[in-house]
Amino acid sequence: MIGSINMLHFNVTLIFMAYGPPGPFNYGVFFVTFVTYLATVFANVILLLVIYFDTSLHKPMYIFLFNLAINGLIGTSAVLPNIMVNLLNEIQYISYYNCLLQVFFINFYAICAYAILMVMAYDRYVSICKPLQYHNIMTPATIRMLLGIAYIFPFCFLAVQLHLTSTLPLCRYTINKLFCDNLAIVNLSCVRSVPGDLYGLAGVVIFLGVPLLLVILSYVRILLVSLKASANAKQKALRTCAPHLITFINFSTASLFSVIYNRFNNYMSKELNVFMSIHFILIPPLLHPVIYGIRTERISKSLRKILQSKVFAFEFTEFRRKTKDNINKTAFIC
Repeated sequence: MIGSINMLHFNVTLIFMAYGPPGPFNYGVFFVTFVTYLATVFANVILLLVIYFDTSLHKPMYIFLFNLAINGLIGTSAVLPNIMVNLLNEIQYISYYNCLLQVFFINFYAICAYAILMVMAYDRYVSICKPLQYHNIMTPATIRMLLGIAYIFPFCFLAVQLHLTSTLPLCRYTINKLFCDNLAIVNLSCVRSVPGDLYGLAGVVIFLGVPLLLVILSYVRILLVSLKASANAKQKALRTCAPHLITFINFSTASLFSVIYNRFNNYMSKELNVFMSIHFILIPPLLHPVIYGIRTERISKSLRKILQSKVFAFEFTEFRRKTKDNINKTAFIC
C-alpha cells in the first residue's frame, strides 16, 4: 500500500483552506472537539473493559459491540487530533503521505462500522426469528468469519483504492476541507481517472448500499415476526433491537451528512462546513457506547457490578491497612 505512492509526491505538502486564522471561533471549536474526543475515548474504553472483564458478556452481540467500540476509536483518533492541532496553528498543512493514510483510516472506519452494524442486525434477526437455532447458527466459527469479512474485505478494497488515487498526477495543493478524503485528493489531480471513479462507485454500492438493504430486510422480517408474537415477546424484541436501530440510524444520518459535505462543501459557510465535516467523525463514536451503555440493561448491570466490586475491594484494603497500622502502634506502645 505504502509502496504504491508516486515517489514524486512523497515530499509534497498539502494546505487546508477551511480553517482560517486562529481566533475565538477556532478556539471554541477546539474546546468542543477536545472535550468530545476525551469523552469518546473514555466511553469506548469503559465499554471495552466491561465486555472484556465480564465473562457473561462474551456472547455474539457483545463481541460485535466490542469491535464497534474499537472501530470508533480508530475513526476518531485518525482525524480529531490532527483537526485540533490545525485549529491552533497559523498554517494548516499535511504531507501527501499522511493525507493518504488519513483517507485510508477514515474510510476503513466508515466501511467497517457499516459492516459491523450489518452483522449485528443479522445477529438480532437470528435471535428473534430463529431462537431455537441461534446457538447452532451463531457459533464461534461463524462469529470469526463474519468479523473477518467485516475487516478483511474493506482493507483489501481500500488498499486498491489508495493505489489508484496515489498514481494520479497533482496540479493543485490546497484542500478546502478540515481533513483529507479520497474525493479531495482526486480533485487535486490534473486528470480524472475513469477506473478510479468506477471503482469508487462500486465501493459505495457494495459497502454502503448492500449493508443498508440487508439491515432494512432484517428489521422488516423482525417486525413481521414480532407482530405475530405476544405482548411480552414484542417488548423483549423492542428492548433487544432498539439500541442497534438507534445506532444504525444515527450512523446513517452522519454518513448522509458526510456525502453532502463532500459534494457541496465549497458552497457552505464556514460554520456549516465545520459542523458537516466533523459530525460524521465526532458524533457516532461517542453516541454508540453511550446508547448501548444506557439502553442495554446487561451492560449497565455489569458496569455497576464492576464499580461496586472495585469500590468494595478498595474499602476492604484500606480497612485492613488501617487495622494493621493500629495493631502495630499498640504493639509499639506495649
